[in-house]
Amino acid sequence: MTDPVYAPPKPIHVLRNGVNVAVRQVLAVSGLGLIVLSIPIGIATPILPIGLPMAIVGVVLLGRNAVWGRRWMESVLHRHPRVERFAPNWLMRTVFGRDKRSSRD
Repeated sequence: MTDPVYAPPKPIHVLRNGVNVAVRQVLAVSGLGLIVLSIPIGIATPILPIGLPMAIVGVVLLGRNAVWGRRWMESVLHRHPRVERFAPNWLMRTVFGRDKRSSRD
C-alpha cells in the first residue's frame, strides 16, 4: 500500500497576509460608515460637536487602510480645494503623508 499524498502546508505568512488584508478592508469600510453616520449625527447634535470627531476618525481609518479610500479623498480634495483648508496639518500628514497644499483662492 502506498502512503496518502498530502499537500504541503502553507507558510504562516500567507495566512497572516490574508487576515491582514481582510482586517484592513473592514477598518476602511467602518471608516466610511463613520463618515456617513457623522453627517446626520452632526446635524442632530448641533450644540455638542459629536459628528466632527466621528468624521475625523472615519477619515483616518479610511485613508490609512484602503488605497481606494485615499484615492477617493484625494479626488474630493482636488475637486474642492477649500475643504483642505479646514483640515489640520497633522491630519494631512497622518492620512496622506504630506503637508497641506497652499490655498489658491
